[in-house]
Amino acid sequence: QVQLVESGGGLVQAGVSLRLSCAASGRTISSTATGWFRQAPGKEREFVAAISWSGGNTAYADSVKGRVTISRDNVKNTVYLQMNSLKPEDTAVYYCAADRRIGSRLSWEINEYDYWGQGTQVTVSS
Repeated sequence: QVQLVESGGGLVQAGVSLRLSCAASGRTISSTATGWFRQAPGKEREFVAAISWSGGNTAYADSVKGRVTISRDNVKNTVYLQMNSLKPEDTAVYYCAADRRIGSRLSWEINEYDYWGQGTQVTVSS
């Protein structure tokens, strides 16, 4: 079993940057694909970014492309989401998710991920 804990969220003004972290425990996630998703009030959870187990491949939602970078440190068993030029529409709870299959390819599909964190709130004021 894998436990994921997100951190780094907060209340910020538009235009600033935040770096979210997702620390895994219980089992390594260094061999599995990992993703970030977000859910705004009244909306469905949506894909933000994903990274392959090696870090060699990444994918981003069109809404964040160019402003967001996903990365991972497999020694620390941690995945990061660097978000720049934040906008009010980025306000949401951000969730980290990991696939349980070793060597899995990255995916933007929610149902491809088996383990989820509790989320961290990001609020961007205008």
